[in-house]
Amino acid sequence: MNLILMGLPGAGKGTQAERIEAAYPIAHISTGDMFRAAMAAGTELGLKAKSYMDAGALVPDEVTNGIVKDRLAEPDTDAGYMLDGFPRTIAQAEALEQITTDLNKPVDAVINIAVAPDVLVDRLSGRYICKTCGATYHKLYNPTKVEGTCDRCGGHEFFQREDDKPETVKNRLKVNIEMNTPLLDFYQQRKLLFNVNGDQDIDLVFAEIQNILATVAK
Repeated sequence: MNLILMGLPGAGKGTQAERIEAAYPIAHISTGDMFRAAMAAGTELGLKAKSYMDAGALVPDEVTNGIVKDRLAEPDTDAGYMLDGFPRTIAQAEALEQITTDLNKPVDAVINIAVAPDVLVDRLSGRYICKTCGATYHKLYNPTKVEGTCDRCGGHEFFQREDDKPETVKNRLKVNIEMNTPLLDFYQQRKLLFNVNGDQDIDLVFAEIQNILATVAK
């Protein structure tokens, strides 16, 4: 069973990736892990990637695609794999199609954890911090017991980090939506795309994923 896992920031992709990895005997392959492993092993492509990253430049597709191909050729993917963070562009998706054909390990399903952007803004911009003691809260998931009063120190002043502010979050989501939409269309056309409702309890999200994987595994 060979999967690609997709979802916007805040959709719960990391949580579901952990659950899939625990429940199914497939290799969880994230872009970051692949790069780190290739660089640590000192492979030719890993060293190339490192040279670009050290210079603050984007790693070219041919290097990224080569690292992905090397990783998917490893024996732990013979029982299946789950790609997380790749592909990010149509060019990478087309390269992956060729790679998986060459390796005889085609993608069986693309799981997209779908959550409305306004819900994600609330999720991602809900964090706030006590100015006095640094205690962290979330307006939806972990509010203070008494509104406006820190549980830990009793302080009344709070702040948000720049990357947690709603406008920053909206811009981040906009960039990701623009990047993801062509990929979703690409896999929809190939009848590989399965959308999962991510705006529900974590267990229910995973149950939906399991139902999809039960049909894919047949």
